[in-house]
Amino acid sequence: MAEKTTPALFITANVGSIFEEPNVMLKLWTEEFLSTVARLEPKFLALHCQEVGGKNYEQSMKHVEYFVRLLMTSEELRLFDRVRVYLDEDYSSAENFTALGNFYFIHESVPDVLIWDFKELNFVAVEGKDVHSGNIEDVQTKEKSKFPQDFFPECKWSRKGFLRTRWNLNGTIFDLVNIHLFHDASNFVAMETFPSVYSKTRQRALEYTLDRFHTDQYGSAPFFLFGDFNFRTDMKGVIKKLANGLNPVEVNSTKNNEINKLLFRDEEQVILTLGKKEFSHYDHQNLFIKNAGEWLKEFDNELGCFAGQLFEFPIQFPPSYPYEEDTHSGRQYMQTRCPSWCDRVVLSETAKLLVHQIDDEKSIEYGSIGEETCMGDHKPVFLRLSIVGEAGAKNADVWERSNIVVDERMLTDPASITRYIHYKDSEPPKIFKETTV
Repeated sequence: MAEKTTPALFITANVGSIFEEPNVMLKLWTEEFLSTVARLEPKFLALHCQEVGGKNYEQSMKHVEYFVRLLMTSEELRLFDRVRVYLDEDYSSAENFTALGNFYFIHESVPDVLIWDFKELNFVAVEGKDVHSGNIEDVQTKEKSKFPQDFFPECKWSRKGFLRTRWNLNGTIFDLVNIHLFHDASNFVAMETFPSVYSKTRQRALEYTLDRFHTDQYGSAPFFLFGDFNFRTDMKGVIKKLANGLNPVEVNSTKNNEINKLLFRDEEQVILTLGKKEFSHYDHQNLFIKNAGEWLKEFDNELGCFAGQLFEFPIQFPPSYPYEEDTHSGRQYMQTRCPSWCDRVVLSETAKLLVHQIDDEKSIEYGSIGEETCMGDHKPVFLRLSIVGEAGAKNADVWERSNIVVDERMLTDPASITRYIHYKDSEPPKIFKETTV
């Protein structure tokens, strides 16, 4: 008997920039996103967004509802008859606000899909189209967490944390986790050593997240982790390579005489310029775009310390950050940071068992969206694969270690489950604010 599989598409996108010019940027972003969905033809679609509402979220959060409507009313997603959306928009609560957004679309051809209730500790049926936004603290079918305050540089809150859901897709159980880790604040600090202090903070937060998944009351499950990891290349190593044989010149500030810039020159011109928020090579675009920045991969090492815990398919796309936020310059990098693969889709070692033909490169595609189109300062990154059905039965040893509770009634009688919000296809999509269960 042929193995039952479900084509799945996992996409991560830092969307902060697209809300700054919503009429133009949102349209471009949505067109590229939907064309990718149409090309790859998934039956289970998961989109994890960071910086929902933009950096100036007090003014831009109003555009999020328009963004949700664009997706839910699109022709490309018309046959996805079940939807779950979780939007953390309550910026009035600094200790809880993450600006994360998880979107899940299930095609009408998928027969069996359940979602985990983190309060009742069982699976519930997925029916209709539910959108949770505003304050989502009490929504039971998600787990959201902001990193402890002592993780934050100078203990100042920023929008960093994770948002998790758990699924039972045709008898296969897995978690989908949206994560946003800490960024680099200064090129000067980042170049001092590797791992940099920023890299160590990211590592600590990711270790905290993985440890929590192994020790919490929900039981561990295979997981797919995709978001803005903010992983950066080894700045010290990159500069050593690019500045080899060049003469460094310090430019000091007239205010405090501190180093303002570092210029690396040959006999004729400045080759590389470094500032706190400046990273500029005289051949900047060709250097990082040609051959998808292949030479830079030897300096992409932050995921290495999680070997044996996290797995990633080979990267064959250019660094996902930082691109120009100019709608006429879709392929241009900003000259502020060394381009890096900040946005990733990774999976746990146990999740590898759920992927159909994991050794067949043709059955799996790992890439970025909109390489020629302005998508904001981050290019969305996607992983297209097929999830094996009934993996729980075939890999019993994994589930025995997981201690996952499945209410058999949920599998045999989905109609007996109470639904808290229901979307009717005959009505326009509604965005539910401040939802409680």
